[in-house]
This record gives sequence, C-alpha cells and structure tokens, in this order.
Amino acid sequence: MADKFKPFVSPEVNMKEFTIKSIVLGCIFGIIFGAATVYLALKAGLTVSASIPIAVIAITLGRRFFKTTILENNIIQTTGSAGESIAAGVVFTLPGFLFLTDGGGEQFFNYMTILILAIFGGILGTLMMIPLRRSLIVKEHETLPYPEGTACGEVLIAGEKGGDFAKTAFYGLGFAFIYAILQKVMHIVAEVPFYMTKQVNKYFPSARISGEITPEYMGVGYIIGPRIAGVLVAGGVLSWLALIPLLSSLVPADMIAAQLVKLGYLASVTTPGGKGNWDPTLHTFGDFSAAVYFAYVRQIGAGAVAAGGFITLIKTIPTIISSFKGSIGSFKKEGNGEGGTANGAVPRTERDLNVKIVLIGSIALVVLMAFLPQLPGDSIGKKLLVGLLVVIFGAFFVTVSSRIVGLIGSSNNPISGMTIATLMGTCLVFIAVGWSGKVYEPMALVVGGMICIAAANAGGTSQDLKSGYIVGATPMYQQLALFIGAIVSSIVIGLTVKFLDKPTAAMIANGVTDHAIGSTYYPAPQGTLMATLAKGILSYNLDWQFVLVGVFLAITMELCGIKSLSFAVGAYLPLSTTLPIFIGGAIRGLVDKKRKKDNIQVSAEEEELGKGNLFATGLVAGGAVAGVIIAILAGFDGSASVLASINLEETLSHTLGTGGYFLLGTVAFALMGTYLYRVAVKK
Repeated sequence: MADKFKPFVSPEVNMKEFTIKSIVLGCIFGIIFGAATVYLALKAGLTVSASIPIAVIAITLGRRFFKTTILENNIIQTTGSAGESIAAGVVFTLPGFLFLTDGGGEQFFNYMTILILAIFGGILGTLMMIPLRRSLIVKEHETLPYPEGTACGEVLIAGEKGGDFAKTAFYGLGFAFIYAILQKVMHIVAEVPFYMTKQVNKYFPSARISGEITPEYMGVGYIIGPRIAGVLVAGGVLSWLALIPLLSSLVPADMIAAQLVKLGYLASVTTPGGKGNWDPTLHTFGDFSAAVYFAYVRQIGAGAVAAGGFITLIKTIPTIISSFKGSIGSFKKEGNGEGGTANGAVPRTERDLNVKIVLIGSIALVVLMAFLPQLPGDSIGKKLLVGLLVVIFGAFFVTVSSRIVGLIGSSNNPISGMTIATLMGTCLVFIAVGWSGKVYEPMALVVGGMICIAAANAGGTSQDLKSGYIVGATPMYQQLALFIGAIVSSIVIGLTVKFLDKPTAAMIANGVTDHAIGSTYYPAPQGTLMATLAKGILSYNLDWQFVLVGVFLAITMELCGIKSLSFAVGAYLPLSTTLPIFIGGAIRGLVDKKRKKDNIQVSAEEEELGKGNLFATGLVAGGAVAGVIIAILAGFDGSASVLASINLEETLSHTLGTGGYFLLGTVAFALMGTYLYRVAVKK
C-alpha cells in the first residue's frame, strides 16, 4: 500500500533542497522552455512536456557545475516545468482577444493583461492542488501512475546513481540550432517548400502540398509517434487536398471574396489584397488555396476542433465524476489537521502549505480581478461575477485535470474540452443574467483563459508532486517553487507572445501588417476557436453551416474509431505544419519496426529515456528556442537589417531556380531525419 512506500530520500534525511541556486536555475529553465512552448503552440497548436528534458539537463549541469543534490534537481525541474504549462494555457486562449467581434478584445491583448491572467491562472492551478496532494498523490500512489511524473522521478534517481543522460539531448539541441541558423537566418534551407496546382487545372485545381521543414516539427512528430502524427496529417490531407480543390471548383471567386469580407480578412470586394491576394479587376485570387482556406475551411476545422474537444470531454465524464467524488471524499477524510500541524510533528515528506492559504488566495484572486483596471468589465459587480466563475470552474476542473493526468498522462489531458465547456458555460451564465453582445466577449474569454491556464498548470503540478513523492521531496518547498516558477515564467511568456505578434519586415512584405498571430506564420488555432465560440454564442455571428460540417467530420472520425481531436486539429492547421510532424512520426514508426524485427523489447520508461526521444526533445527545444531568438532579433530594426544582409534565399533561388532551392531544403530535412533515425536505433 501507499503507506508502506519508501521514497529514495527518507523523511529523516536533511538535504539541501529549496536553495537559491535551485530556484534560479529552475526559473532560467522555465523562461527557456516557456518561450519555446509559446512559439511551438502558436505555430503548431501543440506542446510537448518539458519536465523530463529539464530533469535530464538539471542532472547534467547541476552535478557537473553546481554540485546540486537530487532534491535540488527536483526543485529545478519543478520550478522550470511551471513555465511550459502556463505558456500552453496562455497561447491556447488569450490570442482569442485579437479575433473578437469588431476588434473589441484587441485592447486587452496587451502585456499587462496577459501577465496578470498568466500569473493568476498559474497560481490558481497550484493553489487548488494543495489540498488534493495527499488524496491523489499519497493515498492513491499505487492506483494513479502519473506517467510523466513517475518517469521524471526515475530520471532523477538514475541521475543520482550515475550516468550521462543529457549528452544526446544536447546533441539534438545543437543540431537544431545550427539547422535553424541555416534556415531562418541565412535561408540556405528553404522554410516552406511547396507545390500547388493552378486554379485553371481541369482535374485538381488549387491543391497545395507544402511542409515547414523545421527541426521542432520533426522532433514533435517523433515524440508523439506514428499513430497520432498520422491522424494529424490525415486532417490536413482532407482540408488541403480534398476540400480546398472541391470548393475552389464549385464556388465562384466573387463569392469567396464576399465571404472573406464578412470574416474581416478583406476590406471590400473592390479592394485588392487580403487573404489569397484578391484582384478585383480580374475577379481572381493570386492564391486560391489560401482564399478558400480562410473563407471556409478554417471554420469547418474550428467546428471539428470544438466537437473533438467536447467528445473527448464526454468520453472522460465517468472519470471526471469519479475523480471529483474520490478527491473530495479523500479530502474530507483527511480533515483539516494536516496543514495546521506543527512542523516538528509531521514528517518532512508530508509537509504541505497550510490549507487556509487556498481559501485566502482564492478570495484575494477574486478581489484583485474585480479591482484591476487591466481586466475587461465596466463595473466591479460584473468583474466579481467573472472572478467567482473563475474560482468555481477552477475548483472543479483543477480537480478533474489533476486526476485525469494521473491516469492517462498530461499529453492526453482534455484541456481543450474543459476550456470549451468553461467558455460555453460562462456564455450561458452571461445570457441568463441578460448579458449578450460583443461587450461581454472579452469577459467570457478571461474565464476560459484562466481555467485553461489553471487546469494545464494543475496537471503539470500533479506530475511534479508525484516526482517529488518518489524521490522524497518536501511538498511545501515544491509548492513554493511552483508559485515562483509561475510568476517568473509569466513575465517572459507575455513578452514572447507580444514579440512574436509583431510582424517582421518579411511578414509585412507578404501582407501581414497588424498582427503576426492569426496569420499563416502563427495560426494560433485554439485561440481562434475560443474567439469563434464566444462570438457565436454572445453575438450570434457564426456561420453555423460550416461549423456543423466540422462537427460531423469529428463525429465521423469517432465512429471510425479514430480520436477526433487530433484529426480536427490537423484539418484546422495548414498542411505545411502537419506534414513535417508526420514525417517525424514516420521515423519513429521505422525505429519501432526495426526494434520489433530485431526482437528488442523496450518499456515505456526506457523509451522516454531512449536516445531517439532525447535527441527529438533536443530538436524541439533547440528549434523552438532558436525560432524565438531569431523572431525577437527580427523585431529590432538594427538586427533586422543585419539579418537581411546575410539572407541567401534570393541568390540561391536565382542560381538553382525555385524548384532547385526547394529541393535543397527537402534534402537537408531528409538528412536530419536520417540522422535522427541513426541516433534512435543505437543501443
């Protein structure tokens, strides 16, 4: 039973744990991986867990340069992982401010509002998890595996015993950095090779196949595996090689232009430009595939994502109900004595922050939300209702999220479904009290955004506390580290979001003038979806006919036994995003096939620490961090001119031709994939 469990570091041992160097290193990792997660989530609508790579790097750097203990390494990864969770919650919701009716939310897409919501959501997720730790982590140690948390704990213990895990991850990180310089700075490697049939093609008009051949996409694909990557690209194939050619054959160009005007992607049918580069004189588009995608397919994809999120939520309802009942029941049995007992009477490994902090912190959050001018709402009473809804939904979904990740892992946590349910529930409450129209859209998005951040952070917090339970950490110190990590990471997450939203010179040349977020550079699929739902319910301005097509696409996938949410995200995103991810997944499939042929059995824990996974993690981290750095540099005029001076794209395109230039990039991507395969199959 759980009571007989003996952690690696016994409760009687006093070891360095909550130290300045562990907190500082954790904050640095939180900043790096938080920024990388922002970049990846804006581009691909996906994230990968940062806990294990942070633990691996912490072991190597900590042991070699800072003489850290295993408990200090645990604090480093606990502090650092908060950044990744909060970044995911922020990016999945808050960009929705940009897409509300008539730009009504754009004023709230500022640094201070993003910072406040990120900090509040992160703190809420950790706060609500404090009273649940004993019931979920301790009492159900043998029934709730918390796969990422268990793997991370094993990494820390293995690192303490000896071994060099991080070398392969560092190789991947360095490889990705060099590749990113060649691609995003010098442009020797093409960024998005593509081939598109012409609109006048009799058999297959405006079909486009493309790939954003970056190391981070290949790494993500390898980590998620061939099954999910295949479902993801299947959605893209449907959109770009089936729906777009079909609609471009059937729908007149003028009707497509009128639809783009309605959605705000084109000023008027007499104005040139916009999505697809409309030509009002010739009544045609420079890029029909882009025009049809933004006019119709994105809304179909949004409907599919919403339905996929709901279906995922519905399928987990039995787990949700049992989770909530079990957690509350266990909490009642615990009574109120644990947090209030004097430290001398409680073993070190059972010391949580006082449960009163949860009540005081929740009240403080509601009050602050009511009085802070940076948050939407024209009266204190309305803001109080928003704050109350945040705490109510937060208490429920934090409990649900914390238990679900214990069963199926953080990567399968239905955060999107919980956020959609929260957003729709909030909108219905607003309508019930007579609040409808575009004025209330930003307020609804605040509730959805904070719950998304809180639920994501609660899932990550649960995994961290599981790791701590296995290695013998002090829960109170982990909880304090999570608060610190949430605040520090949020500072940089907001800055990263704003930097990436600023169009670079290259983006402006391609017609992106106001916001890079929402463009093909950073599609932000979940944020767009949240805005679409808020507008549809509160302002009655949603093309339900297209949304319902997406809903039934998701239902069709479920009836075929396919997880609809992955397919729906693929249908929503450009094929240029999902195709390279699929290639990474295919490489993982080839590695698995070779192991099977050689009769090599690998457990899930060994796979997490395998050379392929570690190298792929390095590719993701290196590519994403390099992307953030280059994007930030491109935002400064002086740096932008230097970057432009070493851009070889025009020279290579002229010398090799466009096709030859694209082929050069494809060969470079293939070489990276070959190297990943060779690393992965090594023993």
